[in-house]
Order: sequence, then C-alpha cells, then structure tokens
Amino acid sequence: MSFDELFAPMKEPMILAAGISIIVGAIAVVAGLTYFKKWGWLYKNWLTTVDHKKIGVMYVFVALIMLFRGGIDALLMRAQTAIPENGLLNSEHYNEIFTTHGLIMILFMAMPFIIGLMNIVVPLQIGARDVAFPRLNALSFWLFAAGAGLLNVSFVIGGSPNAGWTAYFPLAGTEFNPGVGNNYYAWALQISGIGTLMTGINFITTIFKMRAPGMKLMKMPMFTWSALITNVIITFAFPVLTVALALMTLDRQFGTKFFAMQDGGMDMMWANLFWVWGHPEVYIVILPAFGIYSEIIATFARKNLYGYKSMVMSMVIISLLSFMVWAHHFYTMGHGVMVNGVFSTTTMLIAVPTGVKIFNWLLTMRHGKIQFTTPMLYALAFIPIFTIGGVTGVMLAMASADYQYHNTMFLVAHFHYVLIPGVVFGVLAGYHYWWPKIFGFRLNEKLGKSAFWFIILGFNIAFFPLFILGLDGYARRMYTYSADTGYGPLNMVSFLGALMMGVGFILLCYNIYYSFRHSPRETTGDPWDARSLEWATHSPVPEYNFAVVPKINQLDEYWFAKKEGRDITAGEYERIHMPNNSSAPMWMAGVMFLFAFFFVFSVWAGVIVFGLATLGFLAYRSFEKDDGHYIEVAEIVETESRLGGEQ
Repeated sequence: MSFDELFAPMKEPMILAAGISIIVGAIAVVAGLTYFKKWGWLYKNWLTTVDHKKIGVMYVFVALIMLFRGGIDALLMRAQTAIPENGLLNSEHYNEIFTTHGLIMILFMAMPFIIGLMNIVVPLQIGARDVAFPRLNALSFWLFAAGAGLLNVSFVIGGSPNAGWTAYFPLAGTEFNPGVGNNYYAWALQISGIGTLMTGINFITTIFKMRAPGMKLMKMPMFTWSALITNVIITFAFPVLTVALALMTLDRQFGTKFFAMQDGGMDMMWANLFWVWGHPEVYIVILPAFGIYSEIIATFARKNLYGYKSMVMSMVIISLLSFMVWAHHFYTMGHGVMVNGVFSTTTMLIAVPTGVKIFNWLLTMRHGKIQFTTPMLYALAFIPIFTIGGVTGVMLAMASADYQYHNTMFLVAHFHYVLIPGVVFGVLAGYHYWWPKIFGFRLNEKLGKSAFWFIILGFNIAFFPLFILGLDGYARRMYTYSADTGYGPLNMVSFLGALMMGVGFILLCYNIYYSFRHSPRETTGDPWDARSLEWATHSPVPEYNFAVVPKINQLDEYWFAKKEGRDITAGEYERIHMPNNSSAPMWMAGVMFLFAFFFVFSVWAGVIVFGLATLGFLAYRSFEKDDGHYIEVAEIVETESRLGGEQ
C-alpha cells in the first residue's frame, strides 16, 4: 500500500480534523504528565497494576471515552439524515460511521463498562481479596485497550471498516472491499475478544472458588449471579467469534473461499457464525445490567429483592435461550417455513423469563419506601422503556411480519429501545451507585438528575420517531433521501433528540469534575444504607478489600448484621498475601497491537518480528517465578485506623 493510500482518509476534512485533535490531545497529555512529574505515579499505580478495582476503573474510563467516540458518530448520522439530500457526509464516510458506531457502542463501550463494574464489584460482593488470576485480568484489559486502539487508528490510517457492524459477506470480502478497513475489523475484534474470553474464564473461577466462608451459590448477590451467568455465556460464545474472524482473515488476506459465493464458499455461513455469537452477545451486555437494577431497586425500595430464586432461574433460562434464537436475524434470507417457525417460537419464549424479572422488580417496589436517587431514576425509567423494546421485539419475532419490518428503521428503533435502557441506563445507574465505593465521595445528585432527564427525554425524542419512519418504509443505512418521501420532519425531530442526549452526557462528565472538586468525602463505607457485602468495607476500598474475610450465614448478610448490630468484618488481623504489580501485560498487549497492525497491511516482516515477540512474552511468563508480597499486620492496622476502621 502506497503512502497516499495509507493516509487517504485524511483527505476528508472531518477525519483530518479528528486526526489533528488526537495528536494535539496526545501532546497535551504527555506535556501535562511531564510538567506535573506524574509519569512514575501513572506507571506504578495504574499502568502496571493488577488490582481488580483499578483495572475496573480503567475499563470504565476507556468506556466513557468510547461512549463519546460512538456518540459523535451517532450525532453525525442523525445530522446527515436530519434534512433531505444533505451533503454533510458522503456515502463512503456514512458507511464507515454507522459501522464503527455499532462496533464501538457494543464491543468497546458496553462491554468494558460491564466488565469494569464486574471487576470493581464482584470480588467485593463475594468477600474475595482479588480475582483468581490477577495478571491475566490485567492482560485482559490491555488486550481490550489494544483492540479499541486498533479500531480507532483505522479512521486515520488506511481506512475504516464500512460493511456494517455485522460485516456480512460478500460485502465484507475483497471483491467489494479491497481496502484494509475490514482487516482492521477482523483484528481489532480478535484481540479484544481474546481478552474478553480470558475475563470469562477468570470470573467463573473467581466466583466458584473464592467466595467468603458460608456464601453458598444461592446466597450470592444478584449482580454476582448475573456476572457468573454472563461469563459462562462469554466462554461459550466468544470462541465462535474467534473462529469466524480467523476465517474472515484467511478469506481476505490469503485468498481462501470460506465465505465466498463461488468455489464452494458460503456467504450465509458468516451470518450464522456471527449471530451464533452475536445474539448471546446482546445478553452478555444486558444480563449484568439486570443484576445492577436488582441491586439498586432493592437498596432504594428498602426491601429484599422479591422472588430471588425465580430471578436466578430466569437468567439461567435467558442464557440458554440466547443460543437458540440466532436465525431470527435473517428470516428474509431464504430459510424454509419450519426453520423460521422454530426460531420465531424460541424468540417469543425468551420474553417470558424477561417478563418474570420485570414483575419481580415491580413487586420489590410494592409497599417499599422508595428513594428517588439518580441510580433509582435510571432503574425506574428502564422498566417502561425496555418494555417497549421487548414488545416490538415480539413483533419482529413473527417471521411473516418481519418481512415488512426487516431492514427498516423500525428495527433500528427496536434495537436501541432494548440496548440503551437495557445496557446504557444500567451502567449509568451502576456508575452512580458504586462511585462512592470506588472514590470515597458521591456524584452530585442535582447534576446527576439533570443529566438523567436530558438523556431520558432525548432518547425517546431521538428513537421513537424511527418506529413511525420504519413502518412508513424508511430503510436503514440510507445516507440520504428525497424530500418527496416525507421523511424529513421526523428525522429532524430525531436529530434534536440526539442533541439532547449529547447535552446529558456532557453534564454527566461535568458532574465528575464538579463532584471531585466540591462533594464532601464519605465518612462511612455505606452511604446508601445498602444490602450487599461490598458496602461492608471502607470507601475507597483498601488494596486488600477486607482486613478480615467476613463469614456469611444468609442472603443479604450485611443488611441483617447492621440491623442486629453485628460487625461481620470483626476479628483478629493476620498478614495478607497479595499479587505483585507487573508491566508485562501492558507491553505484551502493545506487542500484539503492532503484530495486528502489520498483519492488517500484510507487512510480513513486522508480523514475524512481533509474532515472535508475543511468543517470547508467553515463554517468559511460563518460567517466571513471582510469589507476590505480604501486607503485614502493622500496615493493616495503620490502614484501618486511617480509613476509620477499628480492630
């Protein structure tokens, strides 16, 4: 590839401006760290950390950046379609934007937000001092970050993926896409997906093997249950994506014909492999949000969660059914009546356990003393809005009706009415709820509620008109349309709603700055008077989580201990074994980033060098002896005294 082809995207003024802003921002960060002499602090405390809490914070930090990156894509799409025959974006740029918007929002915003909250909360909820494999946990994060970086580099070097976030063949093949954009797609998802698979294995092991004494499975908090089930789905679903992306790479860069339309290939095999992973992926990001809502609703209704066992069973059933519905994504692609009928039935069935959860949340709030905090507002808004998404999902589940709805904006509206309340509202609720646990102060409630109303109202104004437009025949992925279609007014309304959401997210970020400067620091580790075990330790949480590992006798043990005046963390201090920090995960992910980058452009010398370097890291780790370190009793006493604890 020539120099001109390599930097061809920079000929687009908006991409050039984005590239310049990235360079200027990077220089500003480097200059700031140098001026304030923070390089050592950053390297020691964050870049080399294996502390699950700090890794969780880094996941959430990257997720917030990706939220704005994907949000800008969304605003550009809504701006482009706000008026007929708009020339803001050309067709190629529009294709790239809706492709990267989908990828970033699902895989590089929702996933890290969810995994970040899992990292912060799950070990605390089960009374563990860390995850089962701390070094692997750090590598998981850095591989995700490498994948996110690779995808974002594509916009300025070589060209972005442009075949949609589903990358259907033959559109994603070299015949229609000879550039490197979809090579970026394959490698960015491959690297981050390997990191996610590692996370799945790590958290399953952590939850099964590291629970506090007495915490049986049916005594675990609901968020931990949702994390366990989610990570089981990850370990079954992500290997399918890994194989599919490997076959995509072979087709695009080595001339094989797995997904070709000739020479024995089968383009529909990609659609099947993608959605065998892709539909469980929807529940990978939604089920943890269900767990978050369960924690928040029980806390702010001042009641125990109604129907605990049925909540657990409904998540198990959802996880099983999530692998049995993938073909509803292509009813219109030539399956027979029998196949469509089976998948129509399984798709409708999945609404039943989801409905069970909705009624359990409503019954939890019944006769409760509800506190309308910011996290609770997101939980309350979720129920009716997600129900609209669910009902329209049942409409789409009907194979015969889907022939009308398929490939229209009705489907886009349904998708967002499920994923935004089902994921974004959930992670924002969890982000507000657990913020004082992480940082030791609450986010400002007034600013939080202002952001909430902008986001909620903006969301409905942005996406409800798309139901009407879809029923009127407006196809998705159209970068422009004629004034004669009559689509203009509702598209303009949708654009105004998107702007309102943008204002809400700006307020969300301003709230962080304002609260950091002005919010009073917490004097207790339990500012919400909550129920589960993470609130039994200090805020912010010390490195070792619990000075004394608590013993559990019942569900919501911490809640009942408070009411009975018991301290479940009381006991004799003993020295605590903790893992050492390591820079290896960061450097290994950097090497894999370069390996993938050179592979994207088929620069085989670079591929060989960095491939061997990756194997070198693996070999070094195999022979490395690292016994960790101990936190001595004197240091524990000092930390507990400083944070307000008593022996």
